[in-house]
Order: sequence, then structure tokens, then C-alpha cells
Amino acid sequence: MLEEFKKFALRGNVVDLAVGVIIGAAFGAIVNSLVQDVIMPIIGAVTGGLDFSNYYIPLSSKVQAGMPYSEAKKVGAVIGYGQFLTLAVNFTIIAFVLFMAIRAMNVLKSREEAKPKPEAEVPAEVKLLAEIRDLLATRKA
Repeated sequence: MLEEFKKFALRGNVVDLAVGVIIGAAFGAIVNSLVQDVIMPIIGAVTGGLDFSNYYIPLSSKVQAGMPYSEAKKVGAVIGYGQFLTLAVNFTIIAFVLFMAIRAMNVLKSREEAKPKPEAEVPAEVKLLAEIRDLLATRKA
């Protein structure tokens, strides 16, 4: 069983998947930082510091109006639609950034495929055989 597991774990697809997950997690952290630290502050400045994350609907009488969302959740039941809107905007921005990155990679890949490939040098033996073939073809005619 140990030998079978070793074959499975060291198979190329599993290793490729592991590398992809690790790189994906690192790329996700970079994109998340881009959204949280660069894009969202710009959106906040454009909208006058509007922060949706503290918008909620209280479902409990214990929750007082004007409480921060994190405190309101501790006191009673609330529907945090502002937090949902914030995460939806973050997702949209992250999806757009990923789309642009993948699109750029596809453009680079298509350019690489469009480049003409250099002709392979024909070996001397093949050239010689082609000449012999051509000479024999002319002798028969």
C-alpha cells in the first residue's frame, strides 16, 4: 500500500496540481492585497469614504442603531448586507484582475505560437539519399 501511495503522490499530475495550488495561493494573496490596499482606498476616496461594511439590518431589539457591525453581531442577530456588498465588490475586482492577467498571458502565448519556427537542418545522410533517389528517378526515365 505504501508503494502504491508513493506512485500516486509522485505522479506528474499530482505534483503539478500541488505546484498550481501553492502558486495560486500566493497569487491570491497578491491580488487580495491589490484590492484591499490599492483599489478599495481609491474607491473609498472617490465615493467620499463610503464604507458598506457597517450597513446592516438589526433583527434583535438589543441591537442599537449606529453600532458598528462587528459589535452589533455580538449583541444580537443582524443581516449584514453591507459586508456582503463589500465582499461582492471585492470579488468583482479580483475576478476582473484575474481576467486581465489570464488575457495578457493568452496574448503572449498566441504571439509565441505565431512566431515562425526555424526550419530543422536536414541531416547529410538524408540529403545524400535524396540525391541518389533523384538520380535513380532520372535514369529510369
